[in-house]
Amino acid sequence: MKDKPDLMVVGHFAIDTIYRDGKLLGRFPGGSPTYVSLAAVKLGAKVSVLSKVGWDFGKNYTELLARNNVDLSLLKRERKAETTKFELRYSGWKRQLKLKAAAPAIRLEDVPKNLKAKAVHVAPIANEIKENAVERLRKNSEILSLDPQGFVRKFDGSGNVYLKSWRKTGLIGLFDIYKSSFEEIKAVTETSNLEKAVREVADFGVKIVIVTLGKRGATLFFENSTYSIPPAPSEQVKDVTGAGDAYMGGFLAEYIHEKEVLWCACVGTAAASFVVEEVGPLRFGDKSEVHRRALKVYGKVQEKSN
Repeated sequence: MKDKPDLMVVGHFAIDTIYRDGKLLGRFPGGSPTYVSLAAVKLGAKVSVLSKVGWDFGKNYTELLARNNVDLSLLKRERKAETTKFELRYSGWKRQLKLKAAAPAIRLEDVPKNLKAKAVHVAPIANEIKENAVERLRKNSEILSLDPQGFVRKFDGSGNVYLKSWRKTGLIGLFDIYKSSFEEIKAVTETSNLEKAVREVADFGVKIVIVTLGKRGATLFFENSTYSIPPAPSEQVKDVTGAGDAYMGGFLAEYIHEKEVLWCACVGTAAASFVVEEVGPLRFGDKSEVHRRALKVYGKVQEKSN
């Protein structure tokens, strides 16, 4: 990695096998790094990924990422291991997730001591990032962002995915930005009240808290105020895989360039609105398209009364 990236995404790439109503839709490169990086690059960010894959992560996948200017110089291929794999089965919009294989963990020694990035987004998908690696990333970044989805997941003997309690308040307090789904923030805070959960995460020391709410948009908390961010309209909805990650790619691409936080949130929801229009990581709007949708959302943002 020759130049300091705007954004470093840390977490495992995956191979996703996606079904809808029993029908195979295809196999795609997945995991947070795929969707975050491609969404951010479309908005002009210089993005690098720190990840591990196995012998089975196809050349067509790495070529797709490289062709879209994602820096893979810190991607490590473990020749004796498999890539993290998920099976995603949708019935309507309900999803059943199953872990089929897991790549080796990202450890302290995998994070270069001289690594520097303007922003680092920590996004595990199967508990693969060790805490001391997060601590080093904190030292090496100006902005540290978290999606805890992989930390709140547990897996049974068949690989079925469930949520578990994950009250790592000290670790969460290292981050400037937190993003999760509503179900995930409930696992982090052990409360089902959205407003209370968001404020509790902020009390850990996090500056910006985002909770994505699917068709209902997102909730944003910063500077002691809560905002409702409406969804951006999509032309069609074929597959919601990666929507939350595309959201963060859009948000962070703007945030690292010191744009207003509310605008960053609107760009995030606009970026997510494009990825759902195709199955897998095949549809990302260009900068002008994303900004046009974001502008429509921006005029509808509402501050919630405290």
